[in-house]
Amino acid sequence: MNRTASVRRKIGILLVLFLCLAASSAPIRHYAALPDELRLFEGQAKRLHYAMPVHAQGSLNPEVAVVNGTHHANFQVDLNQPLSIEPQNSGETKLKLRLFGKIPFKTIKLQVVPDLRVVPGGQTIGVKVKSAGIMVVGHHLVRTGPQTRISPGEEAKLKLGDLIVEINGRPLNDVTKVAALAEQAGKNNVPLDLVVQRGKNRFRTQLKPAFDKEDKVWRLGLYIRDSAAGVGTLTFYAPDHGVYGALGHIITDMDTQTPIVVGDGQILQSNVLSISKSQSGEPGEKRASFIKESKTLGNVERNTPFGIFGKMKELPKHGLHQEPVPIAFAEEVEEGPAEILTVVNGQKVERFNIQIVHVAKQTTPATKGMVIRITDPKLLERTGGIVQGMSGSPILQKGKLVGAVTHVFVNDPTSGYGCFIEWMLQDAGIVLKPNQPTSKAV
Repeated sequence: MNRTASVRRKIGILLVLFLCLAASSAPIRHYAALPDELRLFEGQAKRLHYAMPVHAQGSLNPEVAVVNGTHHANFQVDLNQPLSIEPQNSGETKLKLRLFGKIPFKTIKLQVVPDLRVVPGGQTIGVKVKSAGIMVVGHHLVRTGPQTRISPGEEAKLKLGDLIVEINGRPLNDVTKVAALAEQAGKNNVPLDLVVQRGKNRFRTQLKPAFDKEDKVWRLGLYIRDSAAGVGTLTFYAPDHGVYGALGHIITDMDTQTPIVVGDGQILQSNVLSISKSQSGEPGEKRASFIKESKTLGNVERNTPFGIFGKMKELPKHGLHQEPVPIAFAEEVEEGPAEILTVVNGQKVERFNIQIVHVAKQTTPATKGMVIRITDPKLLERTGGIVQGMSGSPILQKGKLVGAVTHVFVNDPTSGYGCFIEWMLQDAGIVLKPNQPTSKAV
């Protein structure tokens, strides 16, 4: 009995070793690397090389794509040689590989989308946004008597980050008009009727102003704001669509850290005056000023987790690229050398070397798509790494625009996060979402 158990144990060990060797063998690893889905832009061929000693029969719709130049629905392939897939028209098809023409080996879903190229930015821009209402950024107490202080806004259950979008049935996004409404309601001894946006929900409430006996005015007991301003970096301009994308992250209110719901806004030309260098535990920043005599570059229509987006009529000056470049899908981005475009002095866009040290596999939008590290000695000397105001700086790899700088690591300012350009282009409304049907399905 013990001898039988010993034999079984040895057989089990041999099987485990065999499976380990098989899993680590090149053909098995190369087979595992074959994608289940592949997305391509029209006019941009994809070259695959898996070095597998396999001859197979392939099939797909040649109106959508062709393999190795063969314009036939069925063809022979040698997977030990490079495989060239050339998109023909927008649409979807399946590349099916069969051994001996019968045994299913691999099926790859191919999606071809219209070609899209954009001009990389890098210019420092000034951003001015007006919220779509009056933002509550704090509460304060109103002295209504010698020993009495109240906050009408707090009693009305208003919270920091709430957006007052209507007062007495009228849309309002101008803080200068609130004092007159408070005084009128106070003198008439009636409450203000408010429509408030909290996150994705809206609700109605009433707020009765209180008379401040110290300053002799009617008050709401709230600190409010209707706008924000700052600097960032232009990521791209899409001339065929007349739109731009910038920043790579959402604009939040500096006091409440809640996203600003944009009513309208502008981006303007900006000039970098100096750089406060980043240090461990203390991110630096670009010190920049708006150029007063410059014209407005574009408007601000959306503020999303991937930046700000709007219309732009022409490419701003001082860029390194005047012509559009290809973009990369999220799955095309690789660990390895890349470069960023940004401004560190005046308005001149410069090119700096970086390393993409980690790429996250994302099939749906998420902000932390890659980890980058600044490797360019010139940039490290001048900025210490990533600084505030650098967010939105375009990241290019192998001639394609792949993403944008978004955040710095506080304890290691030479490194930070980047987002994939695909997600920014989705929010700009000029690229299809993954697996979204194209206009020509075949």
